[in-house]
Amino acid sequence: MKQPNNQTNRDKTIALYPHISREDKIGDESNSIVNQKKLLTSVAKKMGFTNLLYFVDDGISGNNRDRKEFNRMLAELEKGYIGAVMVKDLSRFARDHIFADTLIEEFFPEHNIRLISISENLDTAEGEDEFTPFRNLMSEWYCRDISKKRRLTNVVKGNAGEPLSPPPYGYKKDPDNSKRWIVDDEPAAIVRRIYRMTLEGFGTEQIAAELDRENVLTPMNYWYSQGLPRGGLKNTERTNRWVHSTVTKILSLQEYCGDVINFKTYSKSYKLKKRIPNSEENMAIFKDVHEAIISRADWERVQAKRELRTRKKVSRDGVKNIFSGLLVCADCGHTLNFHINSGNADITYFNCRNYKGNSRGTCETTHYIRVDFLEQVVLGEIRRLMKYVTKHSEDFIRAAIGSAQQTVEQNRQQMQKELRTLEARDRELDKLFSLMYEDNSKGKIDDERFGRMSRQYTDEQRTIAEKIKELRAELDTQSVQSYTAESFITALRKYGRTKKLTQYMLNELIEKIEVFQAEKIDGVWQQRLRIHYHGLGSISIPEQLAIPNCEVNMNTRKGVYVAYSPTTA
Repeated sequence: MKQPNNQTNRDKTIALYPHISREDKIGDESNSIVNQKKLLTSVAKKMGFTNLLYFVDDGISGNNRDRKEFNRMLAELEKGYIGAVMVKDLSRFARDHIFADTLIEEFFPEHNIRLISISENLDTAEGEDEFTPFRNLMSEWYCRDISKKRRLTNVVKGNAGEPLSPPPYGYKKDPDNSKRWIVDDEPAAIVRRIYRMTLEGFGTEQIAAELDRENVLTPMNYWYSQGLPRGGLKNTERTNRWVHSTVTKILSLQEYCGDVINFKTYSKSYKLKKRIPNSEENMAIFKDVHEAIISRADWERVQAKRELRTRKKVSRDGVKNIFSGLLVCADCGHTLNFHINSGNADITYFNCRNYKGNSRGTCETTHYIRVDFLEQVVLGEIRRLMKYVTKHSEDFIRAAIGSAQQTVEQNRQQMQKELRTLEARDRELDKLFSLMYEDNSKGKIDDERFGRMSRQYTDEQRTIAEKIKELRAELDTQSVQSYTAESFITALRKYGRTKKLTQYMLNELIEKIEVFQAEKIDGVWQQRLRIHYHGLGSISIPEQLAIPNCEVNMNTRKGVYVAYSPTTA
């Protein structure tokens, strides 16, 4: 951009700022960028300006100070070679009256810049206009009113099940009905692949790197390639720069199950653009509205895997352990950590991360278990289960449905017990606070101690109140898990002839494995395990069916033989 140096050229140079905001797009055509340009150009030339510089913002709210071209114009004004700024009306300039007043009353006079607004017949070269601050305030009120109306409209639409956000990666708007989403085949295939790789044990960084190597377009750049610009930054240097956060975002979207979820975020004010995550109770969730890309069972398994994930250590050959995140201590409930024997890398094992032998641990025993022992036991139990399903499918379905209902009931009872404990503690704190207040009023407790203890009790009650609210919400909405016995059988039959466990297989079939401390019974060390299958809990195979038990007896360390002992109780 040529920058005139002398005063004469500066007086002939003007910045023209056509601007249209989102709220103006529903207005008449006179507000369009094209018509604003024509008007500003015509008036500027009639006033004798010969060097016309254009700064254009299209579709950005006037209440937003972070407008790219507007800020570029301010930066150029500071350089001193532009003598005037022209807008169609003051609402084009800014709809934040404090910001607008500061610019007009301080910034422009300081840099000797003339402001011209055509509609208001304003020209600061002719002197101050005492009505300008009122006009700026009215512009802001207009913006506030539009924002309020838009919010009310969104509340009505959102509660009626109409999607309030653009379709996520993998979907597109139905050409025949813009309120409906349909599957977009090309990106939907990538979404399915990301979920499949996750269930196979790949991490988000690995998935991103693989998509990166194959030059798969990122969601943002795919939308741009289809002529569908979205909010956010486009990577102009590389169109395949996948990062783990993009994969994580895709793995978190419940919309892939076919659901519409409205009011996921909110803003505290129309002036604040930051979106704040909403609590689930304030969202509007509509299930099975559009075609699912990911089955609900797979989506739930992925969420469970992400919740239970632990930092997975790697063996010397670079292989991650397939049991990481699945093993929990039967006594304290903490997850078990994966270890590699420092003296022999071929020996890998797990133990309780809460073992008191470690720093700050409270669990009494290590719950040590070898990985090779685990592999034989789990593979053997899956084969037993396959025989149960193959030979006695109807019996299995009846037992599985009962097990699923029992699991749900056990969870419900556990939550109710925890709720009762928390409510009792809440009442106890009320009594303690009342007694403490009485002691303080009688002089038995000084003010400093009273203040310290009251803050402590208040913080504890606040935490308890939040937990009680969560538990009550879970109990109100609790239902039988969507993962049915039939879907489990379908998944199980895929592994009828398997000879080796895989990450995907474990994630598809098993929710968790409880590991007990090995015990010496009748002179033999026995290792008890309880396997919980997805949606079904632990399953006991009736003895009368004559399906042989899984027998594993292994020399695990220093001549100590350990035998597997199953448990479902």
